[in-house]
Amino acid sequence: MKVFGHPKSTCTRKVLTTLAEKGHEAEFVLVDLMTGAHKQPEHLARQPFGVVPALEDDGFMMYESRAIARYLDRRLSGPSLTPSDPRAYGRMEQWLSVEQSYFSPASLKIIFNLMFAPMMGRPQDMAAVDQGKQDLARVLDVAAEALSKQEYLAGSSFSLADICWMPYLEYLFPAGVGEMVTSREPIAAWWQRIKSRPSWVKVSAG
Repeated sequence: MKVFGHPKSTCTRKVLTTLAEKGHEAEFVLVDLMTGAHKQPEHLARQPFGVVPALEDDGFMMYESRAIARYLDRRLSGPSLTPSDPRAYGRMEQWLSVEQSYFSPASLKIIFNLMFAPMMGRPQDMAAVDQGKQDLARVLDVAAEALSKQEYLAGSSFSLADICWMPYLEYLFPAGVGEMVTSREPIAAWWQRIKSRPSWVKVSAG
């Protein structure tokens, strides 16, 4: 099994954390985003949209991080990251959808402009940052209300939903807006619980 990605990529980190939670490792193949390797024909043959990650499993190819995470959870032995209870499963899927539709777009407006743009020598779009903060505040308020009543997004157990939120939460701190996490007690407590997991400690150190 091979993962083609970049260790700092949010979506690559979702896949690597899933693997670590399952107690498995895959061969990691670096796709150097800084040199544009993700836009070259070799990688486009694996991921036609020119982003990371992609997965190869004994000749079976996949792309899209959330789909890969779901696949790995079914494919590999180890603790299940998908609740068996139908209502908890529904909650997991709900928060995965919230992450994809609302949380990550808002977070990335902030993270890209305040963290990555200066590293890449690109101009910062502060109007996008302001909009991102406004949108993110709404998402975090909604999540805080849910997490005031339960330990994890799906309920009482850690799931793929938590994994898919983690890379963006992590990068809000070096982007300089970590107070948006720490000022909401249920979010802050949840973040402390999930960031201390051995899987995330391993992946975030990469």
